[in-house]
Amino acid sequence: MAVLPILEFPDPRLRTVAKPVTLFDAELKALVADMRETMYAAEGIGLAASQIDVHQRILVIDVSETKDSPRAYINPTFEVIDEELQDYDEGCLSVPGFYETVSRPRRVIIKAQDEEGAPFELEADGLLAICIQHEIDHLDGKLFVDYISKLKRDRIRSKLTKAHKRTA
Repeated sequence: MAVLPILEFPDPRLRTVAKPVTLFDAELKALVADMRETMYAAEGIGLAASQIDVHQRILVIDVSETKDSPRAYINPTFEVIDEELQDYDEGCLSVPGFYETVSRPRRVIIKAQDEEGAPFELEADGLLAICIQHEIDHLDGKLFVDYISKLKRDRIRSKLTKAHKRTA
């Protein structure tokens, strides 16, 4: 297993729309294992393959208190089952150090496949519902900063661009 580099906003590769996974093999399992290790090393609760410059529809999420219940979601989709919105201060491993309030549907049904290709479905609310929507946005080339004002987004872009220049 390996900790992989995470792309940071405003890297244009974060805007690439991911393609469906069609091959469920040892390579996929190794990638999922690396994604889990990368997510934990970065102290995140979710990671989309797009964030590590792999443009396939793969997510790993662990919203457990003990950080010992990771789950892979391959080719995930969600359906809103409660139109009521929930505000949540979202952060992102690709937008380090910034948190903004985003409103998302409170309850969703998630449909995905596991690492073997077996389909599964589950109802999610609270943090898991927020996290799955946030991570699926990544697969669609969207970031949580797209939900905030242009002024705030431009400030974040400017600060991260300056930080990248200092570390380059």
